[in-house]
Amino acid sequence: MLATFVAPYFSDNAKLFLHHLTCQEGARVALITQDDLAALPHELRAKLARAVRVVDALATDAIVGGVQEIVRHEGKVERLLGVVEQIQVPLAQAREQLGLPGLRVEQANNFRDKTRMKDLLRAAGVPVAKHRLVTKTEEALRFAAEVGYPIVVKPPAGAASQTTYRADDEASLRKALTPTSVAAGGVVLLEEFVTGDEHSFDAFVRGGQVVFYSVSDYHPTPLEVMQNPWMQWVVVLPREHEADDIARAGQETLKVLGLDDGMCHLEWFRRADGSVVVSEVAARPPGAQIPTLISRAHDVDCVGAWARLSLFDAFEPFPTRKFATGAAYLRGQGEGRVRAVHGVRAVERDLAGLITDRRLPQPNQEKSKSYEGEGFILVRHADTRVVEQALKHVVSTVRVELG
Repeated sequence: MLATFVAPYFSDNAKLFLHHLTCQEGARVALITQDDLAALPHELRAKLARAVRVVDALATDAIVGGVQEIVRHEGKVERLLGVVEQIQVPLAQAREQLGLPGLRVEQANNFRDKTRMKDLLRAAGVPVAKHRLVTKTEEALRFAAEVGYPIVVKPPAGAASQTTYRADDEASLRKALTPTSVAAGGVVLLEEFVTGDEHSFDAFVRGGQVVFYSVSDYHPTPLEVMQNPWMQWVVVLPREHEADDIARAGQETLKVLGLDDGMCHLEWFRRADGSVVVSEVAARPPGAQIPTLISRAHDVDCVGAWARLSLFDAFEPFPTRKFATGAAYLRGQGEGRVRAVHGVRAVERDLAGLITDRRLPQPNQEKSKSYEGEGFILVRHADTRVVEQALKHVVSTVRVELG
């Protein structure tokens, strides 16, 4: 089995998934990237069958050309994989041109185009927020008059709440339209602002059926964190079993959009009345350390399970969840680069035995553009309340100084 993994840049997430692919017995892995290969750790480069550098690894033609070069040197490629949100449609286009299995273009567009996604889900009876695609300010104002403020302003194919804003009145709506429109090439997606608790539904799918899912709790919502730089973001995976209603909604969502095999990352809300509203879903594994949280909660290798499913269409059931887990994301205040990190020793002392993983911000590190911040600390315990209190302690104690 020869598989090709496309990683435009060597992010920590890309290196994690590439590492697990290369560890699977019976698989050889090639790489397509636009990044400097010297930035990939030597021990990981040594495991690759071949690495091809292209000018634009997000471009379908470049991916196809890279695979063809790999075939000339290494033989038949049987899988074409990638975990970046923005690459899912180009990957699907390349698969169709090359005759490779995996997510097709129509299904990839169902996930990537958020307006199309919501239209399909609404037509199938899956609860989603009211929405409209607009190109003119007048259209945006009419939508706001129909649904009322606040509303959400975002690109139709956005990811990780980037260029996404909350508009509370006409002035803030007009202000949000310009940067979002520029980012999306003149088109803006408007959505009803859903109030409630936000969660994720992260699932393995095999043969069109959800074979495992995990629900995460967001505190606060990613949009709130992006709009308030002083806020610290926390994700909790409770030990308790998740509710059946989101499992049903998640299964129906994936059936409508067409994910047959792989992982998904679905974000959803529970309103004050208990009802579920699906926000949006991506046909890729989750980021934000959620795979590691799942691994720690179940004492399994979540990313390894994704690799085996992606390569061999195989999935072994996970054991019952043993722990609650959670992540505190360390966000610097203000602007500039990281100068210092305060409070870590106190947290390590107070939470001895609870911390499972950490990545601390490093001196001179650039400020992150994401709500995930410059680092993280992960914790676990058999009692969900202990995890929640530990995370509160981390975000109230650790301070990332920028300057």
